[in-house]
Amino acid sequence: MMDSAAFLDNWTEKLQRAGIGTARLDVLVLLEDCLRTSRAHILAHPETPIQGLPLKRLSAKLARRARHEPLAYIRGFSEFYGRQFKIDRRVLQPRPESETMIELLKTLRLPINPRIADVGAGSGALGITAMLEVPRAVTDLFEIDENALKVAELNVKKYRVSARCVFSDLLRASRDAYDVILANLPYVPSYHHVNEAAGHEPRLAIYGGGDGLEIYRRLFNQLAEHYSPPQFVLTESLPNQHARLADIAAGAGYRETARRDFIQVFEIPKILD
Repeated sequence: MMDSAAFLDNWTEKLQRAGIGTARLDVLVLLEDCLRTSRAHILAHPETPIQGLPLKRLSAKLARRARHEPLAYIRGFSEFYGRQFKIDRRVLQPRPESETMIELLKTLRLPINPRIADVGAGSGALGITAMLEVPRAVTDLFEIDENALKVAELNVKKYRVSARCVFSDLLRASRDAYDVILANLPYVPSYHHVNEAAGHEPRLAIYGGGDGLEIYRRLFNQLAEHYSPPQFVLTESLPNQHARLADIAAGAGYRETARRDFIQVFEIPKILD
């Protein structure tokens, strides 16, 4: 048996020695999950005992964290835009910077019943959030990794939305017309070294070729050949890739109309006022 204060101090020190920069916070988060109480209550009652199976489970989870496994994988979920999404090693954990894509999506002038495609959907967090945040939106989730698609299906069921989950290389499996494409595709250059936490995530969802933009090139090539290209395409990439990505989009007939942090908005000029 160990009281919560001793447990917190002991594991904070272990995680710090392992190089985890958020050591104390991570221990507190897992304590909250295990004890099903608030952080404030844990800190106000340092004498709370931890023993038996809860102690064993907590220690096992923190041992995983000491190996730099992302906290979202250990907890089994991640928060995105105020909602919890099922997450495991089959998918990337949603990043806070991706929430900007939803913010920009909500500023667009869309038809009454907008059709949205989340291309490279992973957990489905973007596409499902779009469906929940944009009135009367209909969303399809496209993913080339069948294992990732299974996670997206779990999140579709959780939020009871009618989003379709489609196994496809980008949009190759679909001839449907969409108003908006949400594309958070792999954009890390192949030569780039990721940190230890990202090393636990699926490489297929991280690396985008030599300059990081190869998969975006394929997407815009598909859109250029599509019989009914979407009016809007929203992308995520590194800020130093934005100029090159704008050139790629221009080759498919799109013009950049907004940029914020990691996100760019492209629109077909002929539809502009």
